[in-house]
Amino acid sequence: MSFTWLNSPVSDYLPVKQVYGIVFSDDGRILLRIEDGKYKLTGGKPEQGESFEETLKREYIEELNTIVEDIHYLGYLLVKENDIQYAQVRMIAKIKSIKESHTDPATGKLYGRELVPITKVKDLLNYADEAGNTMLDEAIALAKEVYTFSCFSDGF
Repeated sequence: MSFTWLNSPVSDYLPVKQVYGIVFSDDGRILLRIEDGKYKLTGGKPEQGESFEETLKREYIEELNTIVEDIHYLGYLLVKENDIQYAQVRMIAKIKSIKESHTDPATGKLYGRELVPITKVKDLLNYADEAGNTMLDEAIALAKEVYTFSCFSDGF
């Protein structure tokens, strides 16, 4: 399986199998999901007729009981798996509110969650490929453009 990062709209012919978010708190930290001791982004498969934004909102409520807002399209990972290609869309958003933890209705799991400084997110996600790390760099750069966080003025 190979991944290529593209910060462009998804081609009409390419199926979108996942929509995930890089979600920022008011102080510029990123909310990560913790599953079986591993840090992950939150997201999932779009349901029939659902927009990328709707998918992201639903997945954050289901998995982390978190309401997100001010959502922006970032790009997508082009995934090549054997002879199949598909897209994994990435979005950025702001946290509106974090509510009490609950189990994910789709999996029955109770996920951990942690707000982490942007300087630590790459280490915690530990992507083995350049595409994932480039995606994170571009997510932080876009967040600096569209959101106003005091920490971004401190060299982050």
